Amino acid sequence: MEKKTILILMVCLGFFLGCSSNDGEPDTNPSPPQSEPPTPSEPVDKSGNLLPTGASANDLLANTNFDRILVEIAHVAGFQPTSQTVANFQDFIQQRSFKENIEIVFNELPSPNEETLTLQEIDALEQENRTAFNNGSTLAVYIYFADAPSDGDDEEEGLVTLGAVFRNTSMVIFESTIRRLAAGSALLSNTDIETATLNHEFGHLFGLVNLGTEAVNDHEDASAPNHCNVEGCLMQAQLQFGSPSARSLALKGEILRSPCTLNGIDLVKRLESRTANGLVIIPVLDDECVLDLQNNGGR
Repeated sequence: MEKKTILILMVCLGFFLGCSSNDGEPDTNPSPPQSEPPTPSEPVDKSGNLLPTGASANDLLANTNFDRILVEIAHVAGFQPTSQTVANFQDFIQQRSFKENIEIVFNELPSPNEETLTLQEIDALEQENRTAFNNGSTLAVYIYFADAPSDGDDEEEGLVTLGAVFRNTSMVIFESTIRRLAAGSALLSNTDIETATLNHEFGHLFGLVNLGTEAVNDHEDASAPNHCNVEGCLMQAQLQFGSPSARSLALKGEILRSPCTLNGIDLVKRLESRTANGLVIIPVLDDECVLDLQNNGGR
C-alpha cells in the first residue's frame, strides 16, 4: 500500500514539474492569435458621378473606359416603372451604345412625404440613397421615380414636368405625374409615357444635342438649346418647355439646374397624334442625332 502511495506521488510530482517547466519561457505552442479587427472599407469615390450632364456621353456610348452599365432605379414603393418600360429602355441603350452588359437593379425607398419636389430636394434624396457608383469598368446611372410632382409645375400655364436630368448619371422621373396623365388619355398607357420620357432624358445623358456629344451637322433648336429641330425626332424641342434661362425645376434660387424639363402636356399631345396617325407611338432619334452618337463612339 505504501509503494502504491509513493508511486502515485511520484507521478503527480512528475506531472507538476512537466507543467511548470516552461514558466517564464516563451510558449512553444501558443494559442492562435486573435484576428485583427476588419479594416474599414475604403470610401466610395463618387467624383465620376458628380459631373455636368453629358460629360459621360462617350463613356456611355463606347467601351473604351467602361464596358458595363449598371442602372439603379430607385423608386418610392408602388411607383416603379412597368416591366415593359424597363425592357424598352434597355433596348434603347443597346441600340445606340456598344454596351452589351447592361444590368438594372431596383432600390425601393420610403416616400419623402412631400407635396412637390424641387431639383435640390431630389439631389439631396439621391445623395442619401444612391448605392451604385462607377467602379472599375462599370459605369453607374441613377434614376429616381418620384411619388410627388415637380415644384415647377403650373398647369394653368401648361407646364407639367415628366422628367429631368441634372448630372452626367442622374435623372428623375415624376412617376405620379406620368400616371395621372396616362389615366386621362384614352390612347396612352403608363408604359408609353414612361418609355418616351426615359428615352428622351437618356438621350441627354448620351450628350444630345451639343451637350457632350458634338453635332456633326447643325440641328440644334436655336430657341431651345440642347434639343433637336428635326420634326419627329425623339429629342425635338417641342417636347420640353422653356430653356436654361427660363422657368425650370430650380424655382427657389437653387444653384442646381437641368438642361431639360420634359413637358408632359406637350408629350401626351404628340404621342396621341402619332397613335391617331398610325405611327409608332414612341418617337425615335432622327438621322442627325444618330450620326452625332456614332461620331462620339456609339452605334
